[in-house]
Amino acid sequence: MINVTKVYLPNKEKYKKYIDEIYENGWLTNNGPLVQRLEKRLAEYLGVKNIVLVSNGTVALEIAYRTLGLKGFVVTTPFSFVATTSSLMTNQLLPIFADIDPNSFNLDPKNIEKFITPNTSAILPVHVFGNACEVEEIEQIADKHNLKVIYDAAHAFDVKYKGQSVLNYGDVSTLSFHSTKLFHSIEGGALIINDDELVQKARYLINFGIKSPEEISELGTNAKMNEFEAAMGLCMLDDIEEIKLQRKNILYNYRKQLKDLVQFQKQNENATENYSYFPVVFENEAQLLKVQKALNEKDIFPRRYFYPSLDILEYIEPKQECKISREISKRILCLPIFAGLESDVQQKIIEIIKENI
Repeated sequence: MINVTKVYLPNKEKYKKYIDEIYENGWLTNNGPLVQRLEKRLAEYLGVKNIVLVSNGTVALEIAYRTLGLKGFVVTTPFSFVATTSSLMTNQLLPIFADIDPNSFNLDPKNIEKFITPNTSAILPVHVFGNACEVEEIEQIADKHNLKVIYDAAHAFDVKYKGQSVLNYGDVSTLSFHSTKLFHSIEGGALIINDDELVQKARYLINFGIKSPEEISELGTNAKMNEFEAAMGLCMLDDIEEIKLQRKNILYNYRKQLKDLVQFQKQNENATENYSYFPVVFENEAQLLKVQKALNEKDIFPRRYFYPSLDILEYIEPKQECKISREISKRILCLPIFAGLESDVQQKIIEIIKENI
């Protein structure tokens, strides 16, 4: 069976050496030495000032909202994983959807301002499939209206924009280190925050709001990464360049052989790629379903991602129709891409697509 992705597992003996450290010192969680080591190495690798590791990508978003003190409405995209929206709702924030660009699949800056009201506190764009947003345009809009910007950068690990990490844009950027991601720590996530005071506030928030043994300064939660997850992250970081290289070769082969058959995501010309996903857009939903069925019959399981468009969710009020997002979501399919995908299997996928278009 070939799924849209396959979890990368590093050398078992290398991971075991980290586990032996954990057994020797008995420090399992609460900002242990491996978490501290991973934060330092990631900050250096990604080119960011501060990184706060947390238990998953969803809670990273929630801590970002609370760190910035958001209230009221947040302008965001309907074309994302559901956590982008649900994390707002569970924090008493109302998502206001603005439609996407039909080529980049990112939140279209031209659609943002018409949804800004006195009750709007932030903009929440997503670097969809690791494709960098128009960060400078979004920054100008935010500055004009005195809004915070949080980037859901779950897919944007190690993406550069004009020579620096795209994670440095906005007030906060968040990452997901779920096991299916390019870089993972089994479960996990991170916040990238340039403001040192906000970093300290975030650290209190992920540890129940505890400032010292005798002082609780914030209404916090338990969002800490544990040492076993950090150990996996340290192993992954050693292998990340090889992982990216394998994915790059797979992605380029897909592009070469499918370029006249399907629509590709338009990449930001000022940004690098990290080869996390390979989405393709078919002419219509019927064509997608035909290809998907043919692949499934051969035990190959691409994913309709992102589907459905989040503006159709029943629990979202008021209703907001985003026509482009709805249309793209019906026609998009993410093809298998992962380190270790064999060339003959990829060729089989390509041939099945060609035969059914």
